[in-house]
Amino acid sequence: MRRTKRYKLEDDENPLFHIYKTVSFWKTFKNTAVIEIGRFTPTARMKNALYSGLLGMKIGEGSALAYKVVPDIMFPEQITIGKNTIIGYNTTILAHEYLTDEYRIGPVVIGDNVMVGANCTVLPGVDIGDGAIVSAMTLVNRDVPPGAFAGGNPMVIKPVSAKS
Repeated sequence: MRRTKRYKLEDDENPLFHIYKTVSFWKTFKNTAVIEIGRFTPTARMKNALYSGLLGMKIGEGSALAYKVVPDIMFPEQITIGKNTIIGYNTTILAHEYLTDEYRIGPVVIGDNVMVGANCTVLPGVDIGDGAIVSAMTLVNRDVPPGAFAGGNPMVIKPVSAKS
């Protein structure tokens, strides 16, 4: 099970329709502007400085978010990326999800020396362990153990064998 905290609005209101009851408009506006600039920023160092300094993300030394990566727009401070990690082209990292009757927020922790391929979606409340590899176009809907290979939709995890 993913580690998310669940919230309900009063009177069974749709949380996405009433989004600014759950997160500030100005926070979302600022985060959107920073992320859009960051998506097209050509160097990892500049992108990491933008995301760490203005969004509160924790990004380890030597990590790189590729072109058009989209961190969570509403709760980017819930994202931690370890050292020497690569997040592939056009990947989305979510720390929130809005459902018809509730919304959920959960931290995303991506370890050291992780490779996340292009066009992945990482859902809230997920940990990707140190040294793991996530193949392109994977929906990361649960934890990936350290050193494991994961891929597909639904995601299949191949653990590290003791003989490798």
